[in-house]
Amino acid sequence: MPLFRRHDGDLVRGEPAMRRVMPYVMRTRNESVVFHDSVYRMPAALEWMKAYNRTHDRRATLFHLFTYACGQALHARPQLNRFVSGGRLYQRRGVQVAFLVKRELSDDGVGTTVKLEILREEPFPEFVARIQQVIEAARGPDRAVDKETVLVMRLPGPLVRALVASARVLDAWNLYPRFMTAHDPMYASLFLANLGSAGISDAYHHLYEYGTVSIFGTMSALRRMPFVEGDRVVASEGLAIRWTFDERIHDAFYAARSLQIVKRIVEHPTRHLGAPEGNPAFVPGERSEAAVGAP
Repeated sequence: MPLFRRHDGDLVRGEPAMRRVMPYVMRTRNESVVFHDSVYRMPAALEWMKAYNRTHDRRATLFHLFTYACGQALHARPQLNRFVSGGRLYQRRGVQVAFLVKRELSDDGVGTTVKLEILREEPFPEFVARIQQVIEAARGPDRAVDKETVLVMRLPGPLVRALVASARVLDAWNLYPRFMTAHDPMYASLFLANLGSAGISDAYHHLYEYGTVSIFGTMSALRRMPFVEGDRVVASEGLAIRWTFDERIHDAFYAARSLQIVKRIVEHPTRHLGAPEGNPAFVPGERSEAAVGAP
């Protein structure tokens, strides 16, 4: 039993003994890592995005749609929104996504990492407006977290290591203060990397031992792929996503069913968000999230 409560999660109780022992047998995230590939067929989504951008001032991208779908899937399947800390399993409060923002697209462009709360059933246009505001702010003057990082890195290397080690110990004992984690992108539900924007495809990403991120997804560049259609193979626009999971948060069956929700929203946004010309809001499609995610 932990001595103190966490502000970002609730201790999970009643899990089978086999799952409770996993954080002790597999002590780190990268020791517990599982890799998974997803491929989405994108023609319907591309047509939906074109219609959406013709009728809305704030232009949306496939990364916006993918991020939104991930957030709604985590709301529908909350048991995937968990993390391990101090050998204990916690249910996270809220759904947050972290991602890297390049201040300028060049070899010397500085990147900064941001974190965004994803609200349950938030209309897609409102989500697009919020994520664009976060990106615009990240490309502006240095934020407090950036200034703090610069300040810390002025210290000698051994002292930096000691500070990071201290943070891990405090976090394991649920003593790491809220103001240190509230805007820290390493304390999020998942981390997404839009590698396709840099022309990179088919790359997995490691998990971080620091923080509480249990899921990492990398989005490849859009490209032509083969898809089976009945008894023939056809070429179509496809999107590859490569996932990295901490196996200790839940089993593969639950994770796979959860990822099916992301796939359905991205491949068929009209069924789940409605007509692109209006004010798309999250609505169950012909197979609802509850049906897709039912055990």
